Amino acid sequence: MTFTAQQISQLLNGQLTGNPDAEVSDVSRIEEARPGTLCFLGEEKYVHYLADTKASVVLLSRNIEFGGTTSATVIRVDNARAAMAQLLSEVAKVLNPKKQGIEQPCYIADGNILPDDIYVGAFAYIGRNVRLGEGVQIYPHSYVGDNCVIGDNTVLYSGVHVYHHCVIGKDCILHSGVVIGADGFGFEPDAEGVNRKVPQIGNVIIEDDVEIGANTTIDRAMMGSTIIRRNCKIDNLVQVAHNVEVGESTFLCAQVGIAGSAKVGRHCVLAGQVGVAGHIEIADNCVFGAQTGIPGSVRKAGVYQGYPAIDAAQWRRAIVGFKNLPELQKIVYDLQRKQ
Repeated sequence: MTFTAQQISQLLNGQLTGNPDAEVSDVSRIEEARPGTLCFLGEEKYVHYLADTKASVVLLSRNIEFGGTTSATVIRVDNARAAMAQLLSEVAKVLNPKKQGIEQPCYIADGNILPDDIYVGAFAYIGRNVRLGEGVQIYPHSYVGDNCVIGDNTVLYSGVHVYHHCVIGKDCILHSGVVIGADGFGFEPDAEGVNRKVPQIGNVIIEDDVEIGANTTIDRAMMGSTIIRRNCKIDNLVQVAHNVEVGESTFLCAQVGIAGSAKVGRHCVLAGQVGVAGHIEIADNCVFGAQTGIPGSVRKAGVYQGYPAIDAAQWRRAIVGFKNLPELQKIVYDLQRKQ
């Protein structure tokens, strides 16, 4: 696909400087740009690339000052990164258009009423008493168990498994390998020390506008519901245990693990490999750096790092001290010998 700078500017309501007929057919990073590509520049530290860039069109945030010259056609927008996302969304609709129809072979239990615009891919399985909203896309080899509800325009990519009685809201995206509603990790030793399974009879509720990355698992509750609130964005390879609640617009990055009955607040960020202990609460607006361990409740918004999680600035100072421990130990030994 090829677009002109004028078409892009009109779509983004931008301010164009340069050749309106400049054409682009691909995107690239500003520091690796080549002719025929579109770049975006949203941070001041990259502005020096603009003078020599080979890109044909550059999206530039209005708040960035640039007094030099460039061969690229520049489109000024309020937020270059957001504008790029908007543009890529339009391209994605063309590259991966919504499908429609029911492919064969697949299994759809008798009695289900399917919207006219639904897509069910080959070898998909849809159980009894399933309610599917308009525009739902269920790709091949996916499984939807009995009594599930899936809201309008939600996409289940190939190999997604949704166990019985789970609820997924509108405009959600579940990538390949996601498992929703597998049993929580519940066992109780008997008098002889044999681990006996505790039945997990709850479900999972995923609210609207949630995206879940490949091979992520969200376990069903022992009783009640495991809940992912609206607008959460969950990366690949994340584990959410039974009866967890994740607050609205929170990010869970790759390999995060949240133990049972923990409650994570709104607008939080848990970076890669963060571990959360069970039965604790995390306040709204908390950020946890990569590999942070959270063994107890966090009551105050802030940026945290380390194990156990402490204020990130304090952790950075502590790490400097830790790296110096061998030298400090040597000094202490020398002082002891001189006594």
